[in-house]
Amino acid sequence: MHSQHGLTPRLKPLSARRSTILSVLDIGTSKVVCLIAELQPAEALSTLRGRTHLARIIGIGHQRSLGLKGGAIVDLEAAEGSIRQAVHAAERMAKVEVQSVIVNMSGGRLASQHFQARVNVRSGSVTGSDVERVLETASAHGVSPGRAVLHALPTGYALDGQGAVIDPSGMIGEALGVDLHVVTTELAAARNVMLAIEHCHLGVEAVIATPYAAGLSALVDDEAEMGVCVVDMGGGTTSVGVFSGGHLVHCDAVAVGGHHVTMDIARGLSTRVAAAERLKTLYGSALSTPSDERDMIAVHGVGEDEGDAPAHIPRSQLVRIIKPRVEEVVELVRDRLRNAGFAAQAGRRVVLTGGASQLVGLPEVARRVMQGQVRIGRPLGIRGLPEAAKGPAFSAAVGLLVYPQVAHAEYFEPRGHGAFAATGTDRYIPRVVRWIRESF
Repeated sequence: MHSQHGLTPRLKPLSARRSTILSVLDIGTSKVVCLIAELQPAEALSTLRGRTHLARIIGIGHQRSLGLKGGAIVDLEAAEGSIRQAVHAAERMAKVEVQSVIVNMSGGRLASQHFQARVNVRSGSVTGSDVERVLETASAHGVSPGRAVLHALPTGYALDGQGAVIDPSGMIGEALGVDLHVVTTELAAARNVMLAIEHCHLGVEAVIATPYAAGLSALVDDEAEMGVCVVDMGGGTTSVGVFSGGHLVHCDAVAVGGHHVTMDIARGLSTRVAAAERLKTLYGSALSTPSDERDMIAVHGVGEDEGDAPAHIPRSQLVRIIKPRVEEVVELVRDRLRNAGFAAQAGRRVVLTGGASQLVGLPEVARRVMQGQVRIGRPLGIRGLPEAAKGPAFSAAVGLLVYPQVAHAEYFEPRGHGAFAATGTDRYIPRVVRWIRESF
């Protein structure tokens, strides 16, 4: 995972004693959200044990997203405009200036790789340097060219073949093993997101996989422990994170989302995209009900003015368009999990989140297709969110505020290794710039 593979910047740990102000940016296909929050050290929460701080939102800005397709930037200038407006709105509300942000990544074909390594314990009992060595050995496995590493998460240690060791430090044994879960994305996609943010004169503190962020905000500890699959359904992408034993163990994404349902409606009923979006939100459902034939809805044709009389169609026609597309997305997720061998680890628990998860009837479709318990996930344990932002559409954004509290669990290359030796006091900014410069 050295510089030629591209490594996104790494985060400074949070102070356990001081409050800190944090800014995050959720760049999606349909909306860009900027949150500014004050993180205060907190007493442990019983259901959210992993969290060390309480976040209180002091600024929020959200903007329609332009220039993105399937979670990836396709028009840099348009994307920059959306980012700038969302950040300005949050800054105005919080009355602070944003210097740098933690951002998420949904596009770029998120993928997971697992590496294992073993080293001999030098002095009979495991020391910090043994742990460091085994992690370094595991991360020496090459990540395929053209991919950037977002996360390197140790999911478990083994001592003399005895697995499921949580923290081997101080334990006695001869051979120390580790499983390392590495989440990657396309280098170019990550670079374009970072570039758009830098053009807005902001630093990038860390880049987080969307399903990881969504899980951090919408899951309670027990779910992550027992095994759960988080499905973040956005406008242009549906991303999946499997958590088991309290760790993120698998990541995946498909470039289909709520926007595709809207486009199907626009084509099927030959109406404008904005009108199709409205029909979907107001009357859309992935479930047929007996009254669908009787309930009539008004549809304006593509070329018609608002003054023209609309056509009236039964709601069943809308459901017939929505249902197959939604089933297809959920089946796709199910098959990807099965093929990757992670369906079992999800333990038959599914948490649907993201803006597109609000479609009526979606939990029922997921229950039937994925054969498990399904619930809708919303951002948990956060203060100061306006009513409108308490829904599943804001899970990933809020998860970016939780991430710094768990970032210490990741393996970051020791400073002074390879091209990522830090220069000066401001560790990450020069590093990002150098990384972008060296990679291209």
